[in-house]
Amino acid sequence: MEENELAAFRERWKRELGGKNEDNRLVCAASSSRDVPDQLRKKNVKQETCDGEKDEAETEDQPEYVSIARSLLDGRTSPLLDRIQEERTRRKRLYHNITDACSSSLQQQKQPERKLKKEEELVDQLIQDLNEVNDIPFFDIELPYELALKIFQYLSCVELGRCAQVSRAWRVLAEDGVLWFRMCQREGYHQDASVSDSPCWKSTLRDYRNSARTVRSNWKNRVGSIRQLQFELGKVLCDVSSCDSFVLAGYTSGDVRLWDTLHWDLAASYLKTNSLSANTNPRPHVSHVQVNSTVAAAAYGDGCVDLWSTETGGEPIHHYQIPGRIQALALSPDSPVLVSATGSDVRLDCASDCGYWRTTCQVQLTKTVESLILVPDRPSLAPLVVLAAGEDVHLLNPREEQPQTLHSVYGHPVTCLDASNLLAAFGVKRTGWAMHDGGNKIHVYSLETGKPAVCVGSSPGDFTCINLRDSPPHLLVCGNKDRRVRVFDLRTGSSVASLYAHHLGVCSVQTDDWKIVSGGEEGLVCVWETRMGAKLWETHNRHPVRHVRFNTSTLVTANIPDDKSPRGACITDDDLTAHRRHRGVVCHYDFSEDALSQDHILPICRSDYTESYGYNYNINLTVPYDRLSASHPSH
Repeated sequence: MEENELAAFRERWKRELGGKNEDNRLVCAASSSRDVPDQLRKKNVKQETCDGEKDEAETEDQPEYVSIARSLLDGRTSPLLDRIQEERTRRKRLYHNITDACSSSLQQQKQPERKLKKEEELVDQLIQDLNEVNDIPFFDIELPYELALKIFQYLSCVELGRCAQVSRAWRVLAEDGVLWFRMCQREGYHQDASVSDSPCWKSTLRDYRNSARTVRSNWKNRVGSIRQLQFELGKVLCDVSSCDSFVLAGYTSGDVRLWDTLHWDLAASYLKTNSLSANTNPRPHVSHVQVNSTVAAAAYGDGCVDLWSTETGGEPIHHYQIPGRIQALALSPDSPVLVSATGSDVRLDCASDCGYWRTTCQVQLTKTVESLILVPDRPSLAPLVVLAAGEDVHLLNPREEQPQTLHSVYGHPVTCLDASNLLAAFGVKRTGWAMHDGGNKIHVYSLETGKPAVCVGSSPGDFTCINLRDSPPHLLVCGNKDRRVRVFDLRTGSSVASLYAHHLGVCSVQTDDWKIVSGGEEGLVCVWETRMGAKLWETHNRHPVRHVRFNTSTLVTANIPDDKSPRGACITDDDLTAHRRHRGVVCHYDFSEDALSQDHILPICRSDYTESYGYNYNINLTVPYDRLSASHPSH
C-alpha cells in the first residue's frame, strides 16, 4: 500500500469510526432504551433471529476495507476469505455486547467520551498493525519450516543477518545450519563435507572469510615465507610443473625431483629413472615434466617417458619409448590421462580402473606437432586433446577416427595454446598484408560446436602465453612480446586491463578475480592489482620465468635457463658449488604464514653443518661488531 493510499484510508476510517457509526449507534440505543426499557429483554429472542439479516445489512453498508481493518484489529495477520463465517459469529457477539453497553450508557454521562477515546485507540492500533504488515511479511507463521528455509537459501550473508534481527522465528531460520553449510560450499569451502561435520557452519564460514582477508593482505604486502627448491645433483634446471601441493622438476642430469609443499618435514621424493635411460652414458636430459594430484610424468631426450605415483614415488609405474625426440607432453589435471607427441605422431595413454596403463589412441598428422593440451574437467568423459601443428589447430577425440580441424590459415602459425572445459584459445601470428587488419590475434573456439566464439587482441607483437584454464569465468589473460599483459572479457571481446609489464617480453602469466602474476624474459616476477592496474611488488632472478602457478595462498615460480650447457660451466658431481647462477631456481611462496614465524627465515639461516649446500650462498654477512673490529684491530 503506497503512502497516499494509506493516508486516505486513515482519514476515511477515522471519520467513520469517530463520526457516523458512533452517532447512529448512540441514537438507536437512546431511543430504544427511552421508550421501552422493559421490553428489551422480550425482544432478545427476536433480535437473535434477525441478527443474520442485520449483519448482512451492515456488511452491505460498510466498505470492504472496514471488514479488513476489523480482522486486523482482531490480531489476524491476513484477512482471508475463508474466515468470513468466523467473522459473522464474532459480529453477533459484538452486537450483544454493544446492546448491553447502550443500556448501561443511559445511566452514565461520560460514556460517549469514553467510547470515542476507545475508538481512537483502536484506530491507532489499526495503523500500527498496518505498518507492521507492510514492513514485515509474516509468512514464517503460516508457511511450513521447510518452505521458509527454501526461500531463505537465496539470501546472502548480509541479508540473512538482517533477517535474524526481525523476530525470534526469523532468527531460527536465518541461523539454520543447512543454509550456512550450502553457503560454505558455494564459496568453495568443504566441497566434500556433510552437514554434520561442523557444529556451527556460520562460525566456520566466518573463520574462512577472516583467513581469506588476511591472506589477501599478505599477498598485497608480500608477507609470508619463501623457500628455494633446490637439488644439487640435478645440474641445470630443464622444466617445472606444479599442481595442488606438488612441484615436479627435471634436470640436465636426467634426474626428476618431486616436492610435497604440505609436508616440509618429509624429505623430497627422488623419482628413479627407467633402467634404459639410467644406463645410458651420458644420461639424456629431461625435456618435459607434468604432474597432477595422483601421477607425475617426465619425458627424456631419447624418447622415453616415465610415470610415477605421487604417493609412493620410487620406481616408475608405467614406461614407454617413442623413436625420436618428444616435442610436447601433457597430463590431464584431474584424471590419469597422458598424451605425447613426437614429430607428427600423437600417442594417448590412459589408466584403467584397476590402475593398468594402456595406449588408447595413436594418430599421425600432416605437420609436426608443436604444442598440445588436454581439456580439463572431463574425469568421466572421453579425453579431448587440442593440438597445434604449424598453422593448424586440431581437436582430437579418441572415439573418432580422424581429428577435427578447428582453425587453419596458410602462413599464420600458432604461437601459444590453452584450453578450458568449454573453450580453446590460441594466438596466431599474422604476416604480410594481414598485419594491416589489426595485427596479431587470439582466436577462441567452442569445443562443443567447433565454431569460433570470439576473436580478441590487436598487437604488432607475437602472443607468447595464454592462460584460459585458470582464469575466472569469461576472462582470458595473455602475454605478448610487446611487453604487455592483457586481460580480455570474452563476452564482449573488449580489453579489461593492459599493463606494461616486462621490457624483454612476457613468457608466463596467470590471473584470478583481483590480481595478476606475470613472469618475464628478464627474470622478473610481478604481482599486479587488476582493478587499479598497479604493481604491488616484484622479485628478480637471473633466468626467464617459464613457470608461474598460484592458488589462494601459495605461489610457485621457476626461472629456467635457456642455455642448458653454458660455456665455461664446469658442473660436475664433485664440484657442487660451481656456477650456481647457471642452474636456475624454483621458488615457493606461502602467504598464509606470518612474517614473524620461523619459516620466514632465509634458507641460509635455517641450514646446519650437516647440509652440504649450506655454504653455497655467495653472500657476505657483516655485523656492526665486525666493522668495529676491522677499524680498531686493538679491540
